[in-house]
Amino acid sequence: MSGFESLTQAQPDPVFGQPWHAQVFALTVHLNERGAFSWGDWVARFSATLRRHGLAKDLNGGEDYFAAWLETLEHYLAEAGTVAVEDAADMRLKWEAAYLATPHGQPVRLAEPAAQEG
Repeated sequence: MSGFESLTQAQPDPVFGQPWHAQVFALTVHLNERGAFSWGDWVARFSATLRRHGLAKDLNGGEDYFAAWLETLEHYLAEAGTVAVEDAADMRLKWEAAYLATPHGQPVRLAEPAAQEG
């Protein structure tokens, strides 16, 4: 096979469209493996979220799929008392602000918390 042939072969599509898709997926699998919830319970909750989201529009299976995934995880953790709903909402806003302030192609980083004077 020549070098040219290898360049023209179709590469498989990436499994995750965005790094955060992979991260939220991996976090969910990790929590399941640690016994935070059963996979069957997760599937039932995620399916219900997808049904709710799908009532308003056709889902594209990408960004909206993982937004529903994250919503399900946030609600599950809030119901379990693992994280307060307000804390999850606050963190989501911080990540959104960091994402919007990050130049294209650069890693998104949360701002460092202000040091407490004391």
